[in-house]
Amino acid sequence: MRALTAVAIVPPLLEIVSFAVVERMLMLAARVHARNRPEDSDAARWVDAWLARLPRPWTYSCLRRATVLYYLLRSAGQQVSLCIGVRRDAGGILRAHAWLVRDGAPYLEPARSGERVAEFKEIARFPQTSAPV
Repeated sequence: MRALTAVAIVPPLLEIVSFAVVERMLMLAARVHARNRPEDSDAARWVDAWLARLPRPWTYSCLRRATVLYYLLRSAGQQVSLCIGVRRDAGGILRAHAWLVRDGAPYLEPARSGERVAEFKEIARFPQTSAPV
């Protein structure tokens, strides 16, 4: 139920308020810990499947995916961070990516994303425990 609620509410919030506001709301909501929770990889597959099926503002994006998973994992007591980074592609166009970090490494990155996290310069991390690397 928590996952369904997160998929329904979090993506539209990203459209209307700043990420800092969304993150504060999610941290408050995550204080109520989930009792029965699926494996992290199962939760990621479930979120991917739902975001792939839904229309805008729920359509799949790395930011929507990472934000929903961030909430689900934090509410399950996992110590994960959500990172946002940028890079320039071969044509000079600025690209952005959002991903999760656990124990200092990218966590639950989908193989199909084609994004290599190491290519991105981290510009934000939530929660803000230290300066971006």
